[in-house]
Amino acid sequence: MEIKVLGPGCANCDKLEKVVTEAAQELGIIDPVQKVSDIQQMLSYGIMSTPALVVDGKVKFAGRVPAKDEIKKYLQGAPGDSGCSSCGCCS
Repeated sequence: MEIKVLGPGCANCDKLEKVVTEAAQELGIIDPVQKVSDIQQMLSYGIMSTPALVVDGKVKFAGRVPAKDEIKKYLQGAPGDSGCSSCGCCS
């Protein structure tokens, strides 16, 4: 599983990275959480706001830091999880 947190290094980006790492550990996911702060790489995902979570190449949400339980659902591939739904910019 490839897990990426996109963000330039703001407080919310750091918070999301921490929560995603904790959620992954609690689920027994051993793949490392990658931090992407390069602007060109972030833009390649089509996001318009940060922070954002990308799992296996798909943007799951952008522009917010959801609760750990919601993040766990994205990491587990929750039924009906078609990708980003927080702002519509990733569809």
